[in-house]
Amino acid sequence: WMWNSESAMTKGVGRTGTRNDKSHTLCRRCGKSSFHIQKGVCSSCGYPGKKMRRFNWANKAKRRRTVGTGRMKYMKHIPRRFKNGFRENITAPSRKPASK
Repeated sequence: WMWNSESAMTKGVGRTGTRNDKSHTLCRRCGKSSFHIQKGVCSSCGYPGKKMRRFNWANKAKRRRTVGTGRMKYMKHIPRRFKNGFRENITAPSRKPASK
């Protein structure tokens, strides 16, 4: 059912007009609108604290930002490097059968 101007109970903006104050703004670390302006602390990630805010009672929140949810620029190469014994600065041994 559609509201039109005739059936509205009141004129004006009502409760919406009084909500013109913001206690939280965007956080520089996590990007969420959770940085409390007066406290100067993010309610989501704990910025500017050095450690990321994390609790065991919030399993879903932990899952959203755990290892493997980002690029893994370093970590994605670890299984292959482990398989080869973390060799560095040497050429890989030849896989061809040795000639007799």
